[in-house]
Amino acid sequence: MYGTNLRKNDVMTIRPAADSDLQTISAIYSYAREQMRLVGNPTQWGTDKPSPETIQEDVRKKQSYVMTRQGQICGVFAFIIGIDATYQVIEDGSWLNEAPYGTIHRISGNGTAQGIFANVLSFCESSIKMNQIKNIRIDTHEDNKIMQHLLSKHGFTKCGHIYVEDGTKRIAYQKELEYLF
Repeated sequence: MYGTNLRKNDVMTIRPAADSDLQTISAIYSYAREQMRLVGNPTQWGTDKPSPETIQEDVRKKQSYVMTRQGQICGVFAFIIGIDATYQVIEDGSWLNEAPYGTIHRISGNGTAQGIFANVLSFCESSIKMNQIKNIRIDTHEDNKIMQHLLSKHGFTKCGHIYVEDGTKRIAYQKELEYLF
């Protein structure tokens, strides 16, 4: 379990998701889809993404994580270390490098806690450092201005465009971490 202090006596922890979390995870994704729609990003996840099968697969592969605050799940994300098939082809640019990387996918909160992205990024950076990896990749929809702002704020570089499984275009980002092994 990974924990960070948000404010004095307010700790957010991150742990692997379990089958018993599936209903809560689905509710968080439902909330996120509605929030995306309200801020002008109705097509990134539409009305049904991520699918229940994708969510279950993430949990089964132990690449799904939940964030808890005061004992309640407040966020979810997938973190995969290794080659991501959707990142094999990049257009309108190039990756910063071809070194090993971790990928953040399907990050969402339920609106009850701030700092979700910063805490996820800190967790992912710690995870890849333990594996002697220096790169994190992520993608987002062109209408997801909130995520684009967060990525810029946290040092990600826009690298080009990739296409996800359903064929839709995404803006691809990468962050190369600065540390020595």
